[in-house]
Amino acid sequence: MDNPALDINTTDHSAIEALIASDASPVGIDAKKTHILIIAKLVRIEQRLERLEQRANSDSS
Repeated sequence: MDNPALDINTTDHSAIEALIASDASPVGIDAKKTHILIIAKLVRIEQRLERLEQRANSDSS
């Protein structure tokens, strides 16, 4: 891959691929499940960022 930040190990890649795969879809993935996974991860990232920002703000006070 051109971007090292986007590299994913084979085990994780296979697990994600199996999780979102769909034989019923013309593109081979379940779009609804894929979007749910992405949104759930983004929510967790946002929550973590909020905690880090709160910690940084309390440390600087």
